[in-house]
Amino acid sequence: MWPPSRWSPRQRTVIRLLAVADFFDNYDAALVTLALKQIQEGLAIPDSELAAVAGTIRLGMLASFAVTLLADRFGRRRLLLVSVLGFSVATFATAFARTPAEFVWAQLIARAFIGSEILLASVVIVEELAARDRGWGIGLLAALGALGHGAAAIAFGAIDILPHGWRMLYLLGALPLLVLAWLRRRLPETERFEQYAATRPSQEGLREMFRPLIDLFAVYPRRLFCLSLFVFSFDFVHWVAFGFLAKALQDVHDYTSGDVATVVFVGGAIGVLGNLVAGSLGRVVGWRPILFGMVVCHGVSAAAFYNGSAAVVPAAWVGIVFAATGIGVVVKALGSELFPTSYRSTAAGMRLVVATLGGYGGYRAQGALYPLALASLGDTPHAAQLAHGVAITWLLPFLVIPAVSIFFLPETAGRELEEISPEPVERGS
Repeated sequence: MWPPSRWSPRQRTVIRLLAVADFFDNYDAALVTLALKQIQEGLAIPDSELAAVAGTIRLGMLASFAVTLLADRFGRRRLLLVSVLGFSVATFATAFARTPAEFVWAQLIARAFIGSEILLASVVIVEELAARDRGWGIGLLAALGALGHGAAAIAFGAIDILPHGWRMLYLLGALPLLVLAWLRRRLPETERFEQYAATRPSQEGLREMFRPLIDLFAVYPRRLFCLSLFVFSFDFVHWVAFGFLAKALQDVHDYTSGDVATVVFVGGAIGVLGNLVAGSLGRVVGWRPILFGMVVCHGVSAAAFYNGSAAVVPAAWVGIVFAATGIGVVVKALGSELFPTSYRSTAAGMRLVVATLGGYGGYRAQGALYPLALASLGDTPHAAQLAHGVAITWLLPFLVIPAVSIFFLPETAGRELEEISPEPVERGS
């Protein structure tokens, strides 16, 4: 389970640098989920509009596609640095939002760069490591980056005593600006991209700029469709199920912010092992069985969290985090391995676009179901708070789609990239 001794100093340096970027990335991404209740109160957002606000924020990841498309043209390193700068500045700006609209716009920009950093980091790992190490490397990177969630949980535990409350959490999110110069000096370009760039035709023009996107749809359409179906349907459920966790703990189970921080930190520390478990086992038994098991685990855990007693909630939290982090690792690995170097970043960006649309659709569906769930509860105490969980429960059957669709993709675990997805000569799927 430890980093392989065969990793070169260059590979170890890349892992460390990407882990730093992922740490702050995860910190920023965790804040909306953790502080949703406080942000709602601070900006006077009605319960009936909360799902729409949270879902709209995540639409910012659609813009990540433009960054990843550019990365197939200008390199992974340059666009990674741009991403770190972008999400740091936008997170800082979020602290000064005066209205829900200003908050949403600042977070839309932040999410665009957070999404591109996440995807480009996984592309770099896939291109830098050998087949036997890729799953382990992505799992390790995700586990180290998830420490950012832990840091966000610790900071959230002090939200009631911090000056300016939830706004101070976002001010702290600007710290990556202090390490950007260090990243700029030390982070290398991937060797596979350098080799590809050296042999790439020196054609210019708009068509050449969009060549990665054209090839993405033309060369492996079946792979693209099946992977898109998986991420759309899984995030349709996962985004909203995960997004209301901290709010449910406070509204339904009367947790304080300190209690939430403890559950997130301790439960997350256990649950994040899903990164390493998925990455390590995936290369042995294959990515597809791991994904199937994790989807089932996620559905069962979410059902238990939103319908179980207070005693069940902490364990259900662990199950959700374990499954979600494991799925994240495998999808990053599988999604990067399925496509050639010439448009690997573009494929990752397209995957995020589809996942974002799925997640947004899930939030909108939950918002539409909320009045029906509220009506079904009648005069039940705390019906307004419980109705969010009821509406989320009604979405869980959609997890059947990702559980099945993954088996229509080829197995890539343990195979070299050039064997899985050679640069195209002929068009086909």
